[in-house]
Amino acid sequence: MENAFERIYAVVRQIPRGKVSTYGMVAQLAGNPRWARVVGYALHSNPEPGVIPCHRVVDRFGRPAPGFAFGGEGRQRALLEAEGVSFREDGCVDMERCLWNGLREGEMP
Repeated sequence: MENAFERIYAVVRQIPRGKVSTYGMVAQLAGNPRWARVVGYALHSNPEPGVIPCHRVVDRFGRPAPGFAFGGEGRQRALLEAEGVSFREDGCVDMERCLWNGLREGEMP
């Protein structure tokens, strides 16, 4: 049986390149919509940075983490921009274009 962090990592691994998800959406997809903070803890202790793409998780407004654990402030945005994620003038991800809905390619909502 998977623990909470393993379930969270399994969801985060599915976020495609060039897309982002939110802490709350990852929590919901991992099985408990109340786990948004747990998602943050899990990502902060990511055992496989670069393999588990924690940089693809932002807050509900599209803001990157101010203290990104794997490179500091600005690193998360740089990683996302390198994947083609677009940002608005206010520094938030363009969620209309870049939000991953949790479905696999070709699935209907």
